[in-house]
Amino acid sequence: MAETRSRLVFDIQVRTIFKIAAAIALLWCLWQLYALILLLIVAVILAVALDVPVSWLERQKFSRTNAALLVSTTLVVIVGAFVWLTWSTLTSQWQYLTTQLPKTISEAGRYLPSWMYTSLTGRESQAALESFGLRVGQSLAYAGALIVLGFFVMVYLLIDAERTRAWIVAFFPQRRREQVERTMAESREVIWAYAVGNVVTSICATVVTLIGLIVLDVPAALLLALIAGISDFVPVVGFILSLLPAAALALLVSPQTTMITIVLYIAYNTIENYFISPWAYGKQLQLSNLAVVIAFAVGAELAGVIGALIALPVAALYPTVERIWLREQLPHETVSEHTALTRSPRAS
Repeated sequence: MAETRSRLVFDIQVRTIFKIAAAIALLWCLWQLYALILLLIVAVILAVALDVPVSWLERQKFSRTNAALLVSTTLVVIVGAFVWLTWSTLTSQWQYLTTQLPKTISEAGRYLPSWMYTSLTGRESQAALESFGLRVGQSLAYAGALIVLGFFVMVYLLIDAERTRAWIVAFFPQRRREQVERTMAESREVIWAYAVGNVVTSICATVVTLIGLIVLDVPAALLLALIAGISDFVPVVGFILSLLPAAALALLVSPQTTMITIVLYIAYNTIENYFISPWAYGKQLQLSNLAVVIAFAVGAELAGVIGALIALPVAALYPTVERIWLREQLPHETVSEHTALTRSPRAS
């Protein structure tokens, strides 16, 4: 019997090899330029969020340039005035917080099992804590630098918004441009809702926390309230991050104060999730707790603090992308059921 042999023949054209090499080169460039890409994403989110008041000023007979500069300057003045008024208090309270943490851990040892206390005070645990704090500090500094640089890019995007929009739309074929226009319009509404809702809930969290901690006579109340307000920009996860230092300093007062502080944070978080957030965000931004945690984790792993912050509005844009771009690829019932869930009351 004649032995038959099969042979695989690879017919790869030069054009295919060139496309593969170009794709690899593009991915390498994107990896090398990820910091610049993050900067542009931050600038775009800021520009889209502030485009609403700028457009309103345009309707009041302001030029686009003057409206953009007025809104940007107002934002800088508000932030600068707050920092100037609270800087000395915040720095002194930060020093108090960092110096009292060892005492707090020692105080907590009386209420913890011996094995847990040993693990918290051991050298390996202390080294891990210091390493974690260093990474968080570096990520916060990096995020602050990106936000500052993104702010200046944002000003130019606001001034030249129409030309930038037309330039982006021109990349798409004529048959897709209506979808692109709809996507950009709905994305503008989603990001504006995200910005306004976060500002409102963060202010509420700061004020309520400050009043509660002052009444309870917890040290560094202003710093802890500010941490609560900033952490509120990240729903679900931010609540836990802000509760830990507050409970630690409350323990210096008394165990009863610690319990009341924990109850205060839990009570406010519940009220915010089920009453304040639905009112502040409206129907434009509907994210489940699971979506928030996953988006936060992915963003934080990829780009630290700034990645965690920008991941939420990006994730909130998915329903718009699904409805406009994926309707034909997904089953009809999938899109309709997702749309119904998106319009249901927010519970994050």
